[in-house]
Amino acid sequence: MKQRQMGRGGPLVGEVGFGAMSIIGAFGPTDEATAMRALGSLLDLGVTHIDTALIYGPHTSELTIGKFLRENPGARQRFTIATKGGFRINPRGISNERGFLRECLESSLQRLGVDHVDLYYIHRRDQSIPIEDVTGTLAEFVKEGKIGGIGYSEISPASLERAAAVHPIAAVQSEYSLWSRLPELGMLQACQRLGTAFVAFSPVARGVLSDVTLDPAKFPDDDFRKPMPRFQSGAFERNMKRVEAFRAFAASRGWRTSALAIAWVLHQGPHIIPIPGTRTAEHMAMDAAAADIHLSTDDLAEINRILPPGWAEGNRYSVAQQESSELYC
Repeated sequence: MKQRQMGRGGPLVGEVGFGAMSIIGAFGPTDEATAMRALGSLLDLGVTHIDTALIYGPHTSELTIGKFLRENPGARQRFTIATKGGFRINPRGISNERGFLRECLESSLQRLGVDHVDLYYIHRRDQSIPIEDVTGTLAEFVKEGKIGGIGYSEISPASLERAAAVHPIAAVQSEYSLWSRLPELGMLQACQRLGTAFVAFSPVARGVLSDVTLDPAKFPDDDFRKPMPRFQSGAFERNMKRVEAFRAFAASRGWRTSALAIAWVLHQGPHIIPIPGTRTAEHMAMDAAAADIHLSTDDLAEINRILPPGWAEGNRYSVAQQESSELYC
């Protein structure tokens, strides 16, 4: 697999990474053995970047990855690992206070069984603390050798500019796919200008841009997608009419729908690293195949015709889910 750089001066990683939220069962039931097989498949596929977070579980994703690293000596040297902090668990809330972030980081390192992570994100901004101060805290972690690079999740281009004035920012992570294209209105450009990698989560639109037909009515109550407006009755069915045409195009070219969706993200810029999440090794192989897809000018034009900007009906998040993510347009 080709590689891309995780920020200016950062490590090279496989251009398709792995989002480790799914291995906790956020999008359907799974178990530890299945998660271990999925993790074990990554290196064979050339997928060398793992993205997790304290809140996934909470703790379960980090613990599972930590167990995998212990049982597979040498894997740590071949993977880059990112995790995130800044969420209080009980009661749920956000804090970017210096002491709390140190507590988050140290506990993550312990669960992962490592002495440092290659990239550490602020999962969500605490608006009560200037981002310059938060970046200063993270810069201390870099100096201490606890983290390799600084990242932010779901911030605005203006916030990135402010943070980057204090210390280089290795990566910004936001949702980006054919049905969530907000980053095109400033964030992709700001990342390219500042030498920051853009890490695209949910490039398969939370499972929608795949060959598996979802039924939101059957989602369990704890499924992360259940309250999202795009999955509500009426909007979902209308969205799926568009998706069917995209599936047909993928099939006509001999590609899996999910691989085509990820390949489209890859084609939007050399500084973009998609991190699809999946529960199984089989699906990870399908997603990693995106790296082998070359899209012609005609292919890209046809995709844009089928799924033009703004085609998805309904917001990507519910009001409660959106509250902690920065908007900028």
